[in-house]
Amino acid sequence: MLASNLIGIFSAVASAVSWGSGDFSGGQATRKSHQYQVLILAASSGIVFLAISAFIWGEGMPPGRTIFWAGLAGLAGALGMAALYRALSMGNTASVAPTSAITCAALPVIFGLITQGLPDTSQLAGFAVAFLGIWLVSRSANAREKHFREGMTLAFLSGIGFGCFFIFIAMVEKGQVFIPVLIARSVTLIVALIMLRVRRLPLPGPGSNPFALLAGLLDTGGNIFYLLATQFTRLDIAALLSSFYPAMTVILANVILKESLSKTQLAGIFLCLAALALMSL
Repeated sequence: MLASNLIGIFSAVASAVSWGSGDFSGGQATRKSHQYQVLILAASSGIVFLAISAFIWGEGMPPGRTIFWAGLAGLAGALGMAALYRALSMGNTASVAPTSAITCAALPVIFGLITQGLPDTSQLAGFAVAFLGIWLVSRSANAREKHFREGMTLAFLSGIGFGCFFIFIAMVEKGQVFIPVLIARSVTLIVALIMLRVRRLPLPGPGSNPFALLAGLLDTGGNIFYLLATQFTRLDIAALLSSFYPAMTVILANVILKESLSKTQLAGIFLCLAALALMSL
């Protein structure tokens, strides 16, 4: 039992690292291309990787229930990724990433509240710390600018999309990993193609945006690790630990892009991470 839980925790942390790196890559890719063009490339690279992995692993076709939940997860994930990539491309990574993470982390806890009863004291304390952290991290010299407000709105929308993804993908049949994620990514690709058509945007070339392809591989890796985590530990623990992904995004933005952090925002980030820790106890 202990070994199983440790595997789940390790997988959840690995998913956070993969997702955080993928979000940074996706944000960079969206500075060059439209978010739905980025989403198409990201989904495509992920699908190729998943198809090869499923073939090597020998996973068969899952039952209809798994296909249904994986499809819903793909739809939610597509909307979440598009909103997040657009928000990150506007800058303010230190505000956007934690806000998205806290929003998506809260949804599985609420779901657990409805299905499993009231969470424990540490999780309730985590909610209080989270709200304070979001308020602090959202305070910026640019907070009154429309550009900043739009980015924060997109961050909340992305959090809702990812939170629904966390819940839906955890509903798939135990023991399968690559095929459910492959179905989810395929739905993501279909949604991106439809939105591209609606907006009359050109289809991106395979090599037009390497950052988008990298984002797809990293995000897919995060999905695989998260699904593994849900099969070895509780849903709320897997979701909350996986929600540490903004730490990696912010670190990369600070190191590579030299994005500065105010003391207030830095305090907000630490509070957001502390909230995640409290809710995962």
